[in-house]
This record gives sequence, C-alpha cells and structure tokens, in this order.
Amino acid sequence: MKKLLTLLAVTLYFGTAFAQQDPMFTKYMFNSLTFNPAYAGSKDHMAIGLLHRSQWVGIDGAPVTQSFTIHTPLKNERVGIGFNLVNDNIGPTSNLGLNLAYAYRIPVGDNGKLSIGMQGGVENYRADFTRLTTEDAIGADPAFIENPNRWLPNFGAGIYYYNPKFYAGFSSPQLVEYELAQNVVTGNGRTTWARQYRHYFLTAGAAIPISGDDLVFKPSFLIKNVSLLSGLRKDAQFQEFGTPTEFDIDMSLFFYQTLWLGLSYRSAFEDFDETSSFDSIDIWASYFLKNGLRIGAAYDYTLTELSQATSGSFELYLGYEFDYNNNKTVTPRYF
Repeated sequence: MKKLLTLLAVTLYFGTAFAQQDPMFTKYMFNSLTFNPAYAGSKDHMAIGLLHRSQWVGIDGAPVTQSFTIHTPLKNERVGIGFNLVNDNIGPTSNLGLNLAYAYRIPVGDNGKLSIGMQGGVENYRADFTRLTTEDAIGADPAFIENPNRWLPNFGAGIYYYNPKFYAGFSSPQLVEYELAQNVVTGNGRTTWARQYRHYFLTAGAAIPISGDDLVFKPSFLIKNVSLLSGLRKDAQFQEFGTPTEFDIDMSLFFYQTLWLGLSYRSAFEDFDETSSFDSIDIWASYFLKNGLRIGAAYDYTLTELSQATSGSFELYLGYEFDYNNNKTVTPRYF
C-alpha cells in the first residue's frame, strides 16, 4: 500500500503523469462553475453547492476533493457573477484553488442565451514529501529534497449556450501553465519536469420530456482534454505527453420535479500504454426538497485493476437554490 501511495503522488507531481491533473466529479452537472465561468448566473436565481468526493476508497493517499460554488445573476439580467473553491488532496500533495467568475449573457432566439465568461483567481500548490516511503531516504533523492508551497495566480475563460431544453459549453479554467519543478535529476540521470497543464472541457446535455414535467429524460456528456494545442508549445518536451482524452456519458431521469436518478460511464478515447481505458460505471441520485434544498450522492464502481484494492469512489452533494428577485424558493431548473 505504501508503494501505491508513492506511485500516486509521484505520478501526479511530475509532468509525465498518466492522468489529467484537474479533479474529476461524477456529478459534474451540479458544480459546472468549477470548470466553466460562463455558467455563472445561468439558473436565473442564486444557487449554492457543496460537493465532497472520496476517490478509490480503501487506498491510502487516494484523491479526496471538495468544491464549493455560489453564483447569481445581478439586477442587470445580462450579468452573472460567481465564486468557486476547489480543495484537492492526493498523497502528500494538496491544491487549493479560489476563483471569481464574471459572465455576460446575450439573448439568442426566443428562450436561449449565450454566455461568455471569464474568471480570475489563485491556486496554492503544496507538498510534504516527508510523508512518503521510498526505497532510499527522502533526502537522498533530489526529486524530494524540497517541500514546495507556491501561490499561483491564474485566469480562465469559457462560453456556454443554454435554453430550457438544451445546453452546451466549452472552457479552460486555467489558461496559464506553471512549472512546478525544474531540472530534477533522477537516479538514471534523466531530467524530469513537473508542470501544471492547461485543461479543456466540452460539455452538452438535453432535457427531453417523456410525460410532461412529471418525467424528463436528461442525457449529457463531459469531455476533458489536456493535449489540445500542445504542439504550439515552445518546449518540445511538453508537446507530447501520455494523457488520454477522458469522457463521461450520463443518462438520467427526473421524476415529478423532485427525484433525479442517473447512470454514467467514464472512459477515454485513447488506450494509453495499450491497456484498457475503461474507468468506471457510476450511479447517482439527487432529491429536491420544496424549500429549495437539494441533496445527492454518487457511487463509482471501478473497472480498472484498482478494483482489487478499492471499494469504489463516493460523492456527496448539498445545494440550495432561491429566487434572486423575489426572495423565495423556486422550482429548480434542469441545468
């Protein structure tokens, strides 16, 4: 188990990671502001959300993530603002990100809106490598001599189109790439770089009434990519890296504007290292109370070899929605 902790930490620390660096969420549709600032104000009333994720339960040092979002339209109905906080921990490394979002919404057609968003904020990256157990003493490995603690300012952008029955968005929440470690010479003499990469998110979904508002079918997807435009980087060693493009496909049913049940599948378009890219099958549920409170939970069944060491991943969600103009609770929107 200690070896697995070391593998997880080193994999995410260095730029040659085999997975994307931004945290994943099964219930991404409930905290979309964390990856797309154009989502701010899209509900046309203030919305607050708190989400906790424990990934690969049973594995020491596995990712644990929390997110907090709040967003609302202003009196100028074309403007939306929001705030999001993401705290992500894996092994000895931690990332705390705080961002303020601004969105300008343009009416399109009778019921649609096109939102253009920007966000700015800061991320605190830190690591405590004394927590690792390695073959050699920590001090003997130059990759673990220092425990970094850095504040990294950043900004992001996104677009988001939505109407009562459809939405689509594209975003990059952190446009600036930072070098987290330089010229680290490992035991085989190879220079290893740690780098924070730019991530891209593409999402879309629809609401299809089956029996009026009493039963609504809602399919959606989220695609996460790191390698887009990587060939434009000046440094050749950062133009190619082994990070597959991940996708989440979700299908859900919304019963009587109250109970929401969903099933999703997470995988990747590429088979990295010629192994299976299947990640998980997920189930989730959310319940809307009449006072505006929303509660939810999700469970991911792991399809990789990690299933031999973990009982899966879990998420818990708590949210509240209320009308900005009339100061009363409202029926929640589909998106």
